[in-house]
Amino acid sequence: MLKNLDPLLNADVLYALRAMGHGDEVVVCDANFPADAVARDTTLGRLLRIDGTDSARAVRAILSVLPLDTFVETPAMRMEVVGDPQALPAVQREAQMEVDAAEGRAVPFGPIERHAFYARARGAYCVIATGEQRGYGCFVFKKGVILAPDVPTEVLAGGAPKERS
Repeated sequence: MLKNLDPLLNADVLYALRAMGHGDEVVVCDANFPADAVARDTTLGRLLRIDGTDSARAVRAILSVLPLDTFVETPAMRMEVVGDPQALPAVQREAQMEVDAAEGRAVPFGPIERHAFYARARGAYCVIATGEQRGYGCFVFKKGVILAPDVPTEVLAGGAPKERS
């Protein structure tokens, strides 16, 4: 055991999350997702697992160490429900609460059509499969940055630092 780390974060998952750079994406998927086949096309090239838990709990563990990108409009995305793209099933509402709690603010999921989600997942850094049995427990998260405390706030907002006198 390690202090201050969620016990769901196994060595393989921690390695991948640490190895990712700013703008890289991680896919968290349910047990129905074609995770192994998709993961073979990712940067990491193999499937990672957080078994025995649902999507929301896995999202909480991952976001306990992964900063979301503040330079993009939608750093968190969800797979749309086929035939009802506006629907938010319980599994997605639960994950949304975890995202908002981790960020300390509302960070609404951006929707991605199912087949577009598969294509995007293939371009991700890695795929992490969960034990989630409900459909549509599939998400993409874009990694952000952690800056030193003395970085001007303008840099965080994407602007140029101001001259200091």
